[in-house]
Amino acid sequence: MKQNESSITSLISAFGRAYHCQYDTPLIFNDFIASALITPQEFSDISNNMVRGIHFFNPDMAHQLKDDPEKVLKWITQVQLSPITLARAAYCEHVLLHEVALGLKQVVILGAGMDTFALRHPELEDTLDIIEVDYPATQQFKKERLNQAELTIPDNLHFVPMDFTRELSNDSLTLEGLKKRKTLASLLGVSYYLPKNDLFNVIRHVFASLPTGSSIVLDYADEHLFEEKGLFNRVENMVKLAAMGGEPMQSGYAYAEMEALLDEAGLLIYEHLTPEAIQEQFFQDRTDHLRAFETIHFIHAVKK
Repeated sequence: MKQNESSITSLISAFGRAYHCQYDTPLIFNDFIASALITPQEFSDISNNMVRGIHFFNPDMAHQLKDDPEKVLKWITQVQLSPITLARAAYCEHVLLHEVALGLKQVVILGAGMDTFALRHPELEDTLDIIEVDYPATQQFKKERLNQAELTIPDNLHFVPMDFTRELSNDSLTLEGLKKRKTLASLLGVSYYLPKNDLFNVIRHVFASLPTGSSIVLDYADEHLFEEKGLFNRVENMVKLAAMGGEPMQSGYAYAEMEALLDEAGLLIYEHLTPEAIQEQFFQDRTDHLRAFETIHFIHAVKK
């Protein structure tokens, strides 16, 4: 694949959602459009790369499953690749649809990647503005894939091309259609990679002009991120893979620290899901390898 790095990252995330829909049951998150955004060749390439990497993830499983590449792929996706992606998407969408039922009219998806919410919910086209913020190249790549898949961009889906971790300002978002009304923002898969002050600045800028009752859903790693090994060393592997990919993980937070950061930005934590709570809510009673990821927490915080 000759895409820029951000497109590859978004493709791998879409791959995890697409694989889950095709091969796992019961579904944690049903992204039935994700597969349309990945070419068959890309799906095959990502699958083969995962299978070839089994020795990195777990040498014992590499030996045990050496004659069955399909089982190798399922093991890697269920243990390493998919749990965080699936659970945080399911949680965020649960919160979002609840807010929509209460009258929400605007959502901002920071780092949207290959998000498909607008495409999967055409019933909201006339009532909910969806603003996706991401790198210009990633958004152009997504638009090309939507066109290739003959999927029409809904009228309520608006793209704001920017590196929001560096360029974010209230003016830039306002110019691109962000209205000063109750808003839900999502920030998924981002907090780990930002210095703590940068995370604070992103949240502060987004909410500076939004009214009371606006809220954010985000995931974060706790203070044990760099010492916890996790099931089959998967937490350690995740940190190593991020560093090898040139985008090292930088930040883990104690709950009190995250609470203080959000409070300083003018938000109160409404709901906090620990790894144990995530396991109970999204992975309970499964008979496959899908389990909540150690050190990863979800938060829904509301502007005071």
